[in-house]
Amino acid sequence: MPDPSPADVRAPLSILERRVLGVLVEKNKTTKTPDTYPMTLNSVVVGCNQKSNRDPVLDLDEDDVEETLNELMKRGLTIKQQGGRADRWRHLLYDAWNPSKVELAILAELLLRGPQSEGDLRGRASRMDEIADLDTLRTLLKGLCERGQTVYLSPPGRGAMVTHGFHTPEELAAARSGPATMTVEAVAQRPAGGSDVRFNEIMAEIARLKDRVAALEAKGA
Repeated sequence: MPDPSPADVRAPLSILERRVLGVLVEKNKTTKTPDTYPMTLNSVVVGCNQKSNRDPVLDLDEDDVEETLNELMKRGLTIKQQGGRADRWRHLLYDAWNPSKVELAILAELLLRGPQSEGDLRGRASRMDEIADLDTLRTLLKGLCERGQTVYLSPPGRGAMVTHGFHTPEELAAARSGPATMTVEAVAQRPAGGSDVRFNEIMAEIARLKDRVAALEAKGA
């Protein structure tokens, strides 16, 4: 398989592509047995539709996820292992993006949840690879920002918000306006032909994000 070009590596990812890659990295880092990673198509679907540690909550079927996995494979970001009772999938992000282990944990959490505060990000990414404190996180984010793989949505410091660098320019502009707007924009840009995102779940996520932003603003006041 040819190596992905720099343009492929830096190109924006759709919301489905982000979710699938985040799920693959999460399972890769948290699994204890080879039976669960590389992942079957069904297990990727379950991971994508999980209601915890996901933002927004999605309702994808096997066709959605298989099409996304194949698109990512064309870009050199996933690979299918054939054989056994079922084909299995794994990510190729260490080769494609050249992150350290901890940097990939940070990116995976941002792909799974989108914009979030430094404090939330440190706690969530530490589930996969330990990040000692916020200063350590900020050092890691500095390197990722320099490579365009993460972006600060507000000035670094207390309550700073950060996201991954694989948004479209329109999504990034929406993200700078607020996470709730970002959620709407991300849903609107899903590829045609996929299953519908549950409207009520999305509205609940928007309400929750608004509450979170208000709490962060109050904390930084």
